[in-house]
Amino acid sequence: MSSVYPFTIMTPTYNRAHTLQRAYDSLCEQSVQDFEWVIVDDGSTDHTAELVAQWQRQASFPIVYHWQTNQHKKTAFNQGVKLAKGELLVALDSDDTLVPNALEQLQKHWAAIDASERANYLGVVGLCARPNGQIVGDRFPADPLDITSLELNFRYNVRGEKFGALRTDVLAKFPFPEDIPGFVPESLVWRSIARAGYKTRFVNTVFRVYYDSADSLSVQGKTSQQHALGLWLLAYDTVQFCWPWAKHDPKAWLMAAVRYTRFGKHLRATQTKAPAGYKLRGWRARGVVALMSPLGYVLYWRDCQRSRTSRTEHQA
Repeated sequence: MSSVYPFTIMTPTYNRAHTLQRAYDSLCEQSVQDFEWVIVDDGSTDHTAELVAQWQRQASFPIVYHWQTNQHKKTAFNQGVKLAKGELLVALDSDDTLVPNALEQLQKHWAAIDASERANYLGVVGLCARPNGQIVGDRFPADPLDITSLELNFRYNVRGEKFGALRTDVLAKFPFPEDIPGFVPESLVWRSIARAGYKTRFVNTVFRVYYDSADSLSVQGKTSQQHALGLWLLAYDTVQFCWPWAKHDPKAWLMAAVRYTRFGKHLRATQTKAPAGYKLRGWRARGVVALMSPLGYVLYWRDCQRSRTSRTEHQA
């Protein structure tokens, strides 16, 4: 299906009427207004629907509102991709904003890729900044940098929140797995796309203003049992499939083997079954997990001790 717009701004939301206004305001301020805004409401019970209906009557750009029963952000993301009519999809969280010229700059960087090569690219990704202007995480070592996300992570060890515009048709081919309950790391999707050969153009341009929220994963803590399955899946992916890149960052590969044991213990403690088909194959993956398992057990024990201490403090 041919694209109707250059961009789809897609926002999954859940009870965020109190923050969605600033996202809307930032879209109204864009120097390029040729886009649609797709809002996927994951079962909100606040006044999100009424707020969006008001914007639909006054906005200079089309707003598509889709309500669904509460499922999960990954399901809302997949639904947003299905609804999108833009060539490039910009996934804007419901508590963040775009800088005023974000779409204009994204369009410029995308157009700068040779037309004969764009079929091999996922999109353009840049930087995030906090409200005070501080850059989130690392800058890219070159600008532009045309590589896969796997190379970015393992070869250049670039960390921190990044943001950009990605091809809608490629995202449709690599949806988030909805058969896995709860949190699924975005990295699993980006890695699958990278292994399929798609490069990304990385640029040191700020496109998004990032606001910390009380219910973000970083605030909840990455050792939480609530996210154990997702973190175990990410560790599995690293150990099983990322050996070709391990030479650039062997420590990351070894620590993934530690987390495989650590979060696997959390899954067994909560009687959570790992999805079918996720078994270690090959002597290399099995060997590194066996080698690093003692440290995995130690970190699991530490997690349990911290959990007991936290419960005791809340009961006091």
